[in-house]
Amino acid sequence: MPDIAPERPLRADARRNYERILAAAREVFAAHGAGASLEEIARRAGVGSATLHRHFPSRRTLLTAVFHDRVEALCARAREYAEENEPGVALVAWLRDFTAYASASRGLAASLLHDGRDGDPPQRSDDCEMMIAAAAGELLHRAQEAGVVRPGVRAEDLLTLLNAISLATEHHHDDAQASRLLDLTIDGIRVHP
Repeated sequence: MPDIAPERPLRADARRNYERILAAAREVFAAHGAGASLEEIARRAGVGSATLHRHFPSRRTLLTAVFHDRVEALCARAREYAEENEPGVALVAWLRDFTAYASASRGLAASLLHDGRDGDPPQRSDDCEMMIAAAAGELLHRAQEAGVVRPGVRAEDLLTLLNAISLATEHHHDDAQASRLLDLTIDGIRVHP
């Protein structure tokens, strides 16, 4: 494998632009969801579209940068649940956290858990999608080993269901609907006597 040159530090003005773009993106994504206008983000950041795309070549790279810390915290909760609870309880608690987070993030799950159709190059190993998949996979594996979750369930299937719940409920005014759909999902993956 060829050596990859380390990234050079950004110049002060480039760093300021990067931070302004991230701050604007947080605001715009919070207000309009993950599908918000990149042009609006650039305008609010006070930079041109080319500057935004130089720092973030695609929507997904921008979303990853914006939501990275929150996804890290969500995955840290998965580890805490695993340490503090029985495997089935840990999995269900994290699924509830993930569903609430995905619903509140308005399209984040769909953007981060898609199949890469936007042409992004492979991400670094700490990519949000990989962190989420690893957290879900570990909790699921422990629950399956404990005999409380059906053995045929796969982490990617579970994340697809959570994504579907997020997408199906993000524009509804019934805040409890996502929780009800998650309850149906949890009941469907459980081992029943």
